[in-house]
Amino acid sequence: MAHGGEAVARVGGKAHFIAGAIPGERVEGRVVRDKGSWARVAIHRVLDPSPLRVVPPCPHFEECGGCQWQFADHPAQLDWKASIVAGQLQHLGGIADPPVRPTLAPGRPYGYRNRMDFVVHKGRLCLMRRQSRDPIPVPGCLLMEPGLAELFGRIAAARGARSVTLRVGVATGETLAVVRGDLPAGVEEWGCPVSHVTGEGPVPIIGTGVVHEEVAGLRFRITADAFFQTNTPGAEALVTLVVEALEPRPDDILLDGYAGGGLFGIAVGREAGAVVAVESSALAADDLVANSAAAGIVPEIVRGDFAAVAPGIGGGWDLAVVDPPRRGLGAAGVAAVTGPNPRAIAYVSCDPASLGRDSRMLAAAGYRLEWAAPVDQFPQTFHVETVACFRRAGTRSGPTPSG
Repeated sequence: MAHGGEAVARVGGKAHFIAGAIPGERVEGRVVRDKGSWARVAIHRVLDPSPLRVVPPCPHFEECGGCQWQFADHPAQLDWKASIVAGQLQHLGGIADPPVRPTLAPGRPYGYRNRMDFVVHKGRLCLMRRQSRDPIPVPGCLLMEPGLAELFGRIAAARGARSVTLRVGVATGETLAVVRGDLPAGVEEWGCPVSHVTGEGPVPIIGTGVVHEEVAGLRFRITADAFFQTNTPGAEALVTLVVEALEPRPDDILLDGYAGGGLFGIAVGREAGAVVAVESSALAADDLVANSAAAGIVPEIVRGDFAAVAPGIGGGWDLAVVDPPRRGLGAAGVAAVTGPNPRAIAYVSCDPASLGRDSRMLAAAGYRLEWAAPVDQFPQTFHVETVACFRRAGTRSGPTPSG
């Protein structure tokens, strides 16, 4: 299974990428794109099905682009994700035998999303059709957390809006709808708080414009459509893995390089002596201030792009956690996080390819990959979150000293 979710078949040595196929199957299809050295195939029928194949439970699976792997047994999906992470670390990271753990499945294979983003077409909430930008109206989505699904069912019309984001705090039950475009008539009938995003940012129309979530025994404020992990049990698993990777001590300074609302800086930083948090989004940075105060932590907060502002932070850091966007750290980000020579770096990756590229640069900077732990934050899709533990050459992991 290739990074991107397609199975790879070879005919005469030439790679053919086939969405909807399972490794080991024999299938019949039609070449829809031929690039010379490789081709893409539209599957016509499965001649010899794999025992891992299941009937997709969603009636819209063939049309909707939200899921790619509903046709496969969930344990098989976990194996594929670990294999994809290992492959990217090997091919792009130059690591001959990547130390990749089995994929961790922290929650349910369905009903796990605490946030869904919809486009609005003819007044209806829609997802996107597979391999296109065309909206497809759906009566529901099996990936939505039950409280989110119940909220979705109450929104009969959103005419005038361009998009609607729905959120739920799984631990708190709080809900929120965030509207972009014109504010639809009758939003008061949706039965939930509503925020309207304008040129000035999100404006609460009904309620306070925030939801709260609880992770690792801490309460986090999330304003409007600010970033927060989409899978709440998965967020808990990520925190646990980051603590394991860093082994924070009471006299450590922890850098949270892409802090968001403070999930890692607060949950991991409470075991360190001090926290330096960097965040570029004003919305998330305001949440970070509120969440830190609620947790009784007073971090040094630096607002701005991580690679640009981190080199100017004085004092350095002993440990670092980074959760960069899909493009990864890049050369400037790697240089910024390794500059003060922290003894360990926890890299939270949402893209195995950028993790592989950054791993090569981290190795060149003197950091070895101790282990990589894939986490199934997005079951039924090829997307995988990974926590990778990097340690400075010459340092060893071990139990956190007491006292």
